[in-house]
Amino acid sequence: MVVMARLSRPERADLVFEEEDLPYEEEIMRNQFSVKCWLRYIEFKQGAPKPRLNQLYERALKLLPCSYKLWYRYLKARRAQMPRLWLDYCQFLMDQGRVTHTRRTFDRALRALPITQHSRIWPLYLRFLRSHPLPETAVRGYRRFLKLSPESAEEYIEYLKSSDRLDEAAQRLATVVNDERFVSKAGKSNYQLWHELCDLISQNPDKVQSLSVDAIIRGGLTRFTDQLGRLWCALADYYIRSGHFEKARDVYEEAIRTVMTVRDFTQVFDSYAQFEESMIAAKMETASELGREEEDDVDLELRLARFEQLISRRPLLLNSVLLRQNPHHVHEWHKRVALHQGRPREIINTYTEAVQTVDPFKATGKPHTLWVAFAKFYEDNGQLDDARVILEKATKVSFKQVDDLASVWCECGELELRHENYDQALRLLRKATALPARRAEYFDGSEPVQNRVYKSLKVWSMLADLEESLGTFQSTKAVYDRILDLRIATPQIVINYAMFLEEHKYFEESFKAYERGISLFKWPNVSDIWSTYLTKFIARYGGRKLERARDLFEQALDGCPPKYAKTLYLLYAQLEEEWGLARHAMAVYERATRAVEPAQQYDMFNIYIKRAAEIYGVTHTRGIYQKAIEVLSDEHAREMCLRFADMECKLGEIDRARAIYSFCSQICDPRTTGAFWQTWKDFEVRHGNEDTIREMLRIRRSVQATYNTQVNFMASQMLKVSGSATGTVSDLAPGQSGMDDMKLLEQRAEQLAAEAERDQPSRAQSKILFVRSDASREELAELAQQANPEEIELDEDEDEDEMDLEPNEVRLEQQSVPAAVFGSLKED
Repeated sequence: MVVMARLSRPERADLVFEEEDLPYEEEIMRNQFSVKCWLRYIEFKQGAPKPRLNQLYERALKLLPCSYKLWYRYLKARRAQMPRLWLDYCQFLMDQGRVTHTRRTFDRALRALPITQHSRIWPLYLRFLRSHPLPETAVRGYRRFLKLSPESAEEYIEYLKSSDRLDEAAQRLATVVNDERFVSKAGKSNYQLWHELCDLISQNPDKVQSLSVDAIIRGGLTRFTDQLGRLWCALADYYIRSGHFEKARDVYEEAIRTVMTVRDFTQVFDSYAQFEESMIAAKMETASELGREEEDDVDLELRLARFEQLISRRPLLLNSVLLRQNPHHVHEWHKRVALHQGRPREIINTYTEAVQTVDPFKATGKPHTLWVAFAKFYEDNGQLDDARVILEKATKVSFKQVDDLASVWCECGELELRHENYDQALRLLRKATALPARRAEYFDGSEPVQNRVYKSLKVWSMLADLEESLGTFQSTKAVYDRILDLRIATPQIVINYAMFLEEHKYFEESFKAYERGISLFKWPNVSDIWSTYLTKFIARYGGRKLERARDLFEQALDGCPPKYAKTLYLLYAQLEEEWGLARHAMAVYERATRAVEPAQQYDMFNIYIKRAAEIYGVTHTRGIYQKAIEVLSDEHAREMCLRFADMECKLGEIDRARAIYSFCSQICDPRTTGAFWQTWKDFEVRHGNEDTIREMLRIRRSVQATYNTQVNFMASQMLKVSGSATGTVSDLAPGQSGMDDMKLLEQRAEQLAAEAERDQPSRAQSKILFVRSDASREELAELAQQANPEEIELDEDEDEDEMDLEPNEVRLEQQSVPAAVFGSLKED
């Protein structure tokens, strides 16, 4: 039965004891300062759980803190399970400086405590071992510690380095590097540990004897291929520090011949050069101290020559590194040949190695250039037979691209041409273009290039040029026909063929060549052929074969894209104007206005109008103007309307011109096309009256309302003026964000209108009078009687209202009107 004791002390309110404990508890309550009572109670509870017994000890010691017996029993009971006591005790002994006693106490603590609590003792123990110059004791302690915590090997290695026990440090570090499961507490990678090992063993060859340095570093060369430069330098440094200088040179040479990257090569070469410099400096210093002898001078000269040779070899060695990276890099082989400039044997060996090494299917660059350059080298040295042999071998190489083999054949022909062997050049190119036993398509990658080179345009073009220069007419014609039959011709080839036939007076044959070329190509590639064909045909026959020429033009225009139609239509119209009928020419121009691109329609209409005016007269252009205004964009239609109206004015058709202006006004925004309205205004001032001016102003107001410029234009202008405008209408009236945006715009528009009216200078009220024209007074009187019988007098108030609406006011010149203008009317 468990009883909860309710004691007077609040801190012990949770004290729990059994029923058998009651007599002892009562005795303690009566004699709580009696050591015997507490000891009897403790003896009785020896079999109780440890926490309960420890609690009892603490109760007793709280009441009797100076009792030696209680403290002795309590510490003896808890010492085996309390590392804190051991730590304090050991720290106390360390402070006293008693080394042997402290070491033995640490050992007792490790034996007494369970192994799970050893991790609390070892840090202090290791600090104690490091604090005294006792390396053997510390080493043994660390070895014991590593059995418990092998991941702390780095700490042990650092201690060994500090205590100059580098051999064992290297052994431990090698063990760590070879252990794939090892995880560094310092976060070092396996490569970093390997690099530390290499530095350690290479920089201390006299202290590290138990490891094979050469084998370890060479093992790293196969393991860490991205750090070859540093590892090679470490191996060479090991031999340098060991005094084996020739062995170090062998290592450097081996490294330079095997590294694969420019970075590794740079590291090794710089280290090699620095080594040679240091050897020269050391030799010079020794000679200066001990005195120079003849052998010393020879040795120094040898070392200087070796150093100079090393520096001079650097470009070639670097090129070797790049070729080891990619042995199929054509450009690097050419650079290697350039490095051997002046040494023919090395150049020949380099070219031979290059053509044997480079795989055309893996090559970077054009592999045929190696063969061509090889042959050119022999040619420059006067060995033409060797050059021909090289090029002949090149024609049998299985290149990846047909163009490579074609370039080789062309080079063969050029070689013979340079040495004036023209017949041999022709024979070689005819051989290259001969049909193979097994024909193949040009882009068929499954067939060798030798079976496809007969379709190479490069070879055929050179052969055609040679035939034109050296061959006969029939042989040249056969070559061009063969090119067309193989369907490998270009538009330029077709034109060249036709021009060749024309030069030899075979005009119909040249036209057939054009037609064959037209059948091979489609638009837009056939554009140049058609243009040349039609030009040549017209120049040849003129109007003698007009129907045939018309058929050719119709055939050319059938399916012609709008981009290329303008030139053909102009050429067609020119033919009709010179040799055909004028109405046919006008029909061609009309078709052209519909067939060309929209961007070219305006220019086409201008040409149409100009030619129509020259052929039929100005009045014939009215229909053209009307059609242009319907078809063109607003901007170009506006220009056409102005030109149309100006023409009607010159013809005296004032009503027609006014109708044109009225029609054009529907596409003219008064805010952006002020020039149009000013032109119309000037026209009405010269030829109109009060009613026509009123009508113009009315049309202007209606157009302005249509475009809604009263609000939109004002808003855009106000947003443009305000420098900090955010693009919202509410920014125009701060503090009135609740108001409607349209209302704000209207208010702002009213303000601007009031300001404009206020700033407008006052002007004298006057009548609008017309400017004197160039006509005589009799003609003016006649016009006044026929076209303007009423008196021209505008009301002053209406005049102010109408003129206020004009954005750009024009000040009219006031002159006295001759009496003859008014006829029988009386002036007010």
